[in-house]
Amino acid sequence: MNVLVCGGAGYIGSNMTAILAENGHNPIVFDNFSKGHRDAVKGHELAEGDLADFDLLVKILKDKKIEAVMHFAAFIEVGESCALPLEYYRNNFSNTRTLLAAMEKTEVRKFVFSSTAAVYGMPKTVPITEDLEKEPINPYGESKWAVERMCHFQSLTGRLNYAALRYFNACGAGGSGAIGEDHKPESHLIPLVIAAAMGKREDIKIFGTDYPTSDGTCIRDYIHIEDLCSAHLLALEKLDNNPELVYNLGNGKGYSVRQVIETVKKVSGKNVKVTEVARRPGDPPVLTADASKAISQLGWKVKYPQLEKIVETAWIWHSKNPQGYKK
Repeated sequence: MNVLVCGGAGYIGSNMTAILAENGHNPIVFDNFSKGHRDAVKGHELAEGDLADFDLLVKILKDKKIEAVMHFAAFIEVGESCALPLEYYRNNFSNTRTLLAAMEKTEVRKFVFSSTAAVYGMPKTVPITEDLEKEPINPYGESKWAVERMCHFQSLTGRLNYAALRYFNACGAGGSGAIGEDHKPESHLIPLVIAAAMGKREDIKIFGTDYPTSDGTCIRDYIHIEDLCSAHLLALEKLDNNPELVYNLGNGKGYSVRQVIETVKKVSGKNVKVTEVARRPGDPPVLTADASKAISQLGWKVKYPQLEKIVETAWIWHSKNPQGYKK
């Protein structure tokens, strides 16, 4: 299949591009490189541009004979979304509407959307199932939920078959440590702890040590990037006969902040200075996924259930790329 990978030079998009190619598909990376890295997609076909450009999208969809679209081109920082809500609605919602309009015009029906566990807000129960109330508490989560609703109604017209995949905490490096995570600024826990272990940060801060968990720190669900991408591949293959697919993607097992820090120390053999500070507002004690629906309906299997193996792949990439991607 010819697959347009929007945001394909980013962390998840670049790993997805590699896996599509490995599985016999023809990925075309569409990116404006405001966040993505050319070095992450070397050897793959690139189509540079912006999702706001309807005419360009139509041209690429036609010229490249695109049969399916995967969409990873979102802003992802929760705090930034609260400071710049209109930017998040523009990029995450309005640009996706433009993309869907271009797909409609060119009669491309298959769409795999990168959604998020943030659509659930502060869940009343864990592990989280797909039918739990959607009550996002920030513009990031709200913009993703708005896209899901837009896709739902477009699917009812018969002009869109889509999968909305709600991520928990994507992490690790794909390709045996070859394709890594390089956000600027970085906000994800595992690369931040690795940076502290490498001496690139003075310390790692724990926001709150008095949560009702086994060690007092927040527990989150970490899913390896290759496991995440394998679910996308399975969802893509299931879209022929399904107008609407919605799945949580997580390990189903949570690890605390302290466990992440200790695991990085063990894998790296380095010490990490820890600074304990007050809780951040809006941090639930525990967020874990019930991914049984994806497992039963897609036949999805998690290759990396253990945090240590996930961290090992991330450590390999960061050790080889201490300054991140060059471009």
